[in-house]
Order: sequence, then structure tokens, then C-alpha cells
Amino acid sequence: MADSIPLSNVFSVPNNFQINEVVDPTLKRPTRAAPSQNLGPLVVFVGTWTGRGFNTIFRPDNMQTPTPFVPPIASDNVLELNLTEETLSFSNNLGSIPNRGSGKQGDIFLNAVPYLQTINDVTTAPATGIHFEPGMWLRVPATTHPSEPETIARMASIPHGATIVAQGILLSMVHGKPTIDPIDITPFRGGNPQAKVRLPSQTATNRTTPRIPQDLANFIAAGTITQAILDDPNTVIRNQIRNQHISETLVIGISTNPASPLFGGPLPAASPTTQPPPLVPSFGGGPSNIAFLLGVPNPPPTALGPNAQTLQMDAVFWIETVIYRVAVPVMPAGSPPLILQPVQTPPPVLLQPSFLASIPFEPGKGFAGGIVAIATTQIQYSQKVILNFDGLSWPHVSVASLVPAEPIPIPADLLPLT
Repeated sequence: MADSIPLSNVFSVPNNFQINEVVDPTLKRPTRAAPSQNLGPLVVFVGTWTGRGFNTIFRPDNMQTPTPFVPPIASDNVLELNLTEETLSFSNNLGSIPNRGSGKQGDIFLNAVPYLQTINDVTTAPATGIHFEPGMWLRVPATTHPSEPETIARMASIPHGATIVAQGILLSMVHGKPTIDPIDITPFRGGNPQAKVRLPSQTATNRTTPRIPQDLANFIAAGTITQAILDDPNTVIRNQIRNQHISETLVIGISTNPASPLFGGPLPAASPTTQPPPLVPSFGGGPSNIAFLLGVPNPPPTALGPNAQTLQMDAVFWIETVIYRVAVPVMPAGSPPLILQPVQTPPPVLLQPSFLASIPFEPGKGFAGGIVAIATTQIQYSQKVILNFDGLSWPHVSVASLVPAEPIPIPADLLPLT
């Protein structure tokens, strides 16, 4: 990031806090296998990450508190577009969380990584907070009842009055860069994603439509919000990896309805007339909404429907191993640590981590300088939420790329002393 983001402690967890099962010391404990604390692909979710992204949301508009466009525009919705900066912080994993089986299913032990996600809108100054999400990622071992392989789940709370549990799996491990399918923000009728209702606000050059920002001319010129990005927000994260050297990618897919992923991304694509394949296993998850979001039930005579019901969320996370080249200058004995940026290639990669070069003090010895190659992790995600209001289903899409917030130490063996 160009500017350092100051962080503050929001949660306080006692040192060495871990969950485990409670045992009565007066009873003879039965012999059992040691609880697994394996995190699987979640093992990379440590520390603090920062990054950039893009968010689109069709939000309701109304006659009581209308959005103040000049001149006024009568509309039941506003398309809000956000260029974003994000901070994603992970706490220590919670250890062995006992879940008790029933009947022939024995106890299982989960592990969890708590997280806090905050997102600022930086489309125009000053930056404005638009999202705050505490939650946990869970690693669930394989079970026989239900018959499921190892799964991953994300539990999230959003201060608009919605919570979600989205379950899924490690979809694949890809050698090199991932294939990131298109994602569509077009609303649709009757719960049918094929009955699309394209709106004037989805045309980037339209300057008289209920949209924030309304005039996108400067963003189009800068390449930050373009027609291609409105048609497919995943363009933003594809642009990030276009000129990166990525050696491998882990792909995680989750959904609040694994049996029926959403049309139009971000989970594995389907044809325009064929429902995407279900995640395997297709079991567990769902959203929950406060009464205000649910509004008044649809059946006559009221037929008012929800204010903004969260119906479903699908997401894909790509955990990428990126290889950077860092030019380290000559460092004589006693040189202070250096914070360095990777070597850029044209066109430049907009988001990159920084690296820390440090050598021990040995009189008469130092590092002769040179370019070193270092592998580190990048997280990308694409998320699609369906909101129901005013008789339509409205896709709400968020995408981002994240890198470690702190400088990454260059291993000592890459800085040999001579």
C-alpha cells in the first residue's frame, strides 16, 4: 500500500488461550486418538493483510429518505460502486474444539481461526468505512454421519443485521495462475438468474442514472471503474495477477447453499441455461436476517416484500504463492535493516508487499548485493451475495487482492556474507 494503515486492537484474547474438551479428573478417561489441530489450507490465515478491491451493490431507494441526486431521480434502487482498501486480521487458532457426535458418530474436533475484516471506500476523499465483519474460519474433519469429507466453513456477522454460515471445500490446487471466471451483477426476476433486468446504471458512460458515483468519466480515464469492470468485477483481480509470477494456487469454494451455487459466478461456471454443479458435499450453511431486512411477507394483500433480505452468498478464495524479485543493494557490516519494494515489470503490478533485508554484524563481512527471488502468499477473493427487494434479486459483488501488511523478512541464506 502507498500509505501505512494504522492498526488498533479491537479484540483482546488472553495469551495462550486455547479451546479443548473438559475432563473430570476423578473419572478414568477413555483412550482416544489425540484431537487433530490440523488447519488444512487455512494454515496461511495468520497475521494482518492489506489490499485493494472493488465493491458493487444495488441498494434500495425510497420516497421517505430518497438519495439526494441533483436533479432528483425517482428510483427504487441505487447502484453504489466502491473502490476499496481492506484490512484483514487473523487471530491465533483456537485449538481443538470438541463437537459431540450422536449414535454411531463419534466426537470430532474442529479448529478455528478468528478474523476481523474492515473495508474503507476510497472512491473519493475522505475514506469512509463501509464494512465491518468479525468471524471465524472453521476446519471440519471428515465424518460418517453425515458422510462428508474434510470441509471448510466461514461464519460471519455483518452490522446491517445479517449473519452467514457458508460451507465448502478445497476445490483444487492449481499449478501456476488460477482461472478466474466472469461474475455478473445484473439483477433478475422471479428467482431466475436467466431472467435478467439490465439497468441504465450498468452503463458506465451514463451520467444521469441513480448511481454513486454518478459521473464515471474520471474513473474511466484512469482505468479504475470501466465498462469492462462493471460487466465483470473479477476483471479487477485478474488485472492484479496478469504480470505476476505465481507458482501455485489453492482454490477454496464456499456457499450458504452448497447444493445450488449461484449463476454468474464466482463458483465453477455453468452454461447460460444449466445450473452450476453443486459443491460436494452439498450440506450445511445459510443466512439469517433481522426483521427489518425481512420486511413484510410477500403474499397478498400486503405484497410489500423485504427491505433487503440476504438470500444467499457464494465466494471463492484463491491462495496464491507469488514469486517476487527484490534488488538488495550492497550491505556492509553494520548496515541498518532496509525495507525494499520488489522489482516492477511493465505494466506495473499495483499491489505488492514490501520486504525486509537485514544482516548480522560480522566485522569485515557484508552482503555483496544482488537480486533475490522470494516466494510469499497472496489472497484473492470474489464474493457474490443476492439481496431481495422490490420484486427482484440483486447481486452484490465484492472482490479484492490482499498481501501481508508487514515487511516480509528475506531469509538469511539469500543474503550470504562474504
